[in-house]
Amino acid sequence: MGYCCTFNLVDSKKVVWGRINLKTKSQSSEASHQYGFLIWFHQKFPGVLIYHCPNGEKRSIKTAVRLKKMGVVAGIPDLFIPAWRVFIELKREKGGVVSEEQKKIMAYLTRVGYTCIIGYGATDASIKVLKFLEEKEKNSPNKSWIYE
Repeated sequence: MGYCCTFNLVDSKKVVWGRINLKTKSQSSEASHQYGFLIWFHQKFPGVLIYHCPNGEKRSIKTAVRLKKMGVVAGIPDLFIPAWRVFIELKREKGGVVSEEQKKIMAYLTRVGYTCIIGYGATDASIKVLKFLEEKEKNSPNKSWIYE
């Protein structure tokens, strides 16, 4: 039996409902919200590149050492949208915590001109992306923020 995550994502004035079936209960936290957020994002913004930075997975020590030598850095946010210069860190809706490494990296990224969005679940992340786009239209296109 699979587990599922139900989410509602804001799409301007309507709410988009979705359901994702998962194979394990342990996937039903940040990963399921990231899946849901990406479904919404690709429907809302087709043609805008967004990609996942796979830094936080559990892995063997041998693999971790190899990846570190290849440039993996602790604290890099989960998703990146190059055209908007936006990083997105997704956390669980309840109990999601931003690590000290993530805080340091996001502070650095904002100092050098990127925007960082911290979304507590897919719905929260989608609302903050829309808010970011509204602010970007009103203000300077080069302004950087952390939305939390």
